[in-house]
Amino acid sequence: MSGPDTVWDILRDPMKLLSGEVHVWRASLEQPPRCLERLLATLAPDEKERAARFHFDRDRNRFIAARGTLRSILGGYLHREPGEIQFCYSEHGKPALKREIEGGRLRFNLSHSHELALFAVTESRDLGVDLEWIRPNVSEERIAERFFSADEVRVLRALPAELQGEGFFNCWTRKEAYIKALGDGLSMPLSRFVVSLAPGEAPSLLSANGSADDAEVARWTFRELFPGRGYKGAVVAEGRDWELKCWDWRGNES
Repeated sequence: MSGPDTVWDILRDPMKLLSGEVHVWRASLEQPPRCLERLLATLAPDEKERAARFHFDRDRNRFIAARGTLRSILGGYLHREPGEIQFCYSEHGKPALKREIEGGRLRFNLSHSHELALFAVTESRDLGVDLEWIRPNVSEERIAERFFSADEVRVLRALPAELQGEGFFNCWTRKEAYIKALGDGLSMPLSRFVVSLAPGEAPSLLSANGSADDAEVARWTFRELFPGRGYKGAVVAEGRDWELKCWDWRGNES
């Protein structure tokens, strides 16, 4: 069930993004055949080739839904047909729009897990988003001890047992969103920086670069997301002056 801090609205008016806003879109990856056909038609040849390589129909359809929805959302902001959108990729694989498409102003990030996807969009600031499907008892698998910082592990294990699962996914989604905002991929160890994780505590970066880097900590703002029952999410963007708006993508209704 969606949490109290995330209201997912349906955008009826033309898509408009103000400079002080971060938009996060929620979309189902379980789309009907007619919608999948329409989304597939918007993909670039390399995306279609990648889709064809999936062995299972479920995985292929979810990939088509994710990439096609991303194109639909970006096309709405840019007033372009989804099939006209062109991407480039960083050294670590972070996607971006080619500069000739929009001059480098529109930034985006995406994450998908199980049957849902999140798409974050903003203007002229780096951002990252992460979505995780909550697996029961994952906090008992000692994953935190392998990947989290020592400080995070201490906070996590000090929580009551019934809250450690929520604390784990708070930490994981915030870390993944931050890594994606930096665009460093797997080149930065997750243990090199510290985020808040206790349920009820404001999401934030507590330390970075292995030390109390005040400038880096002050650079970012985190927001917790409640995408739906069984999911946890987080979005992070540069600056302190942005407003979060969350939307439901209903492209299958058109």
